[in-house]
Amino acid sequence: MTKARPPIAMLAELTHRCPLSCPYCSNPIEMARQDAELSTEEWKSVFAQAADLGVLQLHLSGGEPATRRDLEDLVQAAREAGLYTNLITSGIGLTERRLKALDAAGLDHVQLSLQGTTPEMADEIGGYKGGFKRKMQVAEWIAEIGFPLTLNAVLHRRNLHQLPRALEMAVEMGARRIEVATVQFHGWALKNRDALMPTREQAAEATRIVQEARLRLKGTLVIDYVPADYHSDYPKRCMGGWGSTGLNVAPDGQVLPCHAAQTIPHLRFDNVRERPLSEIWYDGAAFNAYRGTDWMPEPCSSCERKTVDFGGCRCQAMALAGDPAATDPVCIKSPHHVDLQARADAHAAAEYAALIYRSAPGKAPEPAE
Repeated sequence: MTKARPPIAMLAELTHRCPLSCPYCSNPIEMARQDAELSTEEWKSVFAQAADLGVLQLHLSGGEPATRRDLEDLVQAAREAGLYTNLITSGIGLTERRLKALDAAGLDHVQLSLQGTTPEMADEIGGYKGGFKRKMQVAEWIAEIGFPLTLNAVLHRRNLHQLPRALEMAVEMGARRIEVATVQFHGWALKNRDALMPTREQAAEATRIVQEARLRLKGTLVIDYVPADYHSDYPKRCMGGWGSTGLNVAPDGQVLPCHAAQTIPHLRFDNVRERPLSEIWYDGAAFNAYRGTDWMPEPCSSCERKTVDFGGCRCQAMALAGDPAATDPVCIKSPHHVDLQARADAHAAAEYAALIYRSAPGKAPEPAE
């Protein structure tokens, strides 16, 4: 068994409640209800345990974390534990007063999602009328307060043509970084492959635009890029390797090696209500299931890339090959690769399907001063 190093980052999914109904949502089909969420004190304990474990970066996510009325208290607790805090938000539910309160509590960074570069596109994808206008107002407040900003643009068949404008908007907003994330088909997003799968030509054009922009905007904007998996020849280094650099805590306290790990049916996840975080990280069965390289079958076990991409994404292998221990079908060496490419082209060639919006377990309240 591979000896794990301490994690450096933790994703705290404070809630699954969200005002948006994005068809590409990667949260699990069965989301945690509000009455199952960790309490304020439980989250504070988790943050302290994470800091003791070696975590440096804390990503506060959801759903929409602003639906938690105790968000300011949680940020302050994380700061007191010595954690660098990043709020991952749609912006919906945030007001200028609340952003200032979060600043006073010690919030270090904001990551703002972008569903489209026009009101029509953004509101259609997010399923929230007026969402784009409110998001742009939140972006102005973020700049005025002085939060470092990352823009997160999830791109797909319907909005990939807006990538150049998304890059322009990131510069205009004063963002330090943009994540150009081609849609990942996990969780609810699997229901929308016919509606969202980019074409091979779109994927290639996105790569070209990103490469050109990285040269043009060097020193101005950092561009992180998640290419279209289904049209690639090699898989991404998912999570930097399973159980190697970070962990996720779900709203109900389950501790996961990655965001989509619950899609692997045989894994059983420990809960921070029942077991210390350090024991879960080092000794938890789910974390050790695919840690390192010893678990790998061929062709991964003898591949020169096995410590580069660690066999790719286990959740994607489960979704596409029915076996989480299989080589990620994105890899050109996988026996499932040719079939995946054909299926990707078929999804991309399908007539525009209606978006299947997810119904959240609770809508966010309207922002109030």
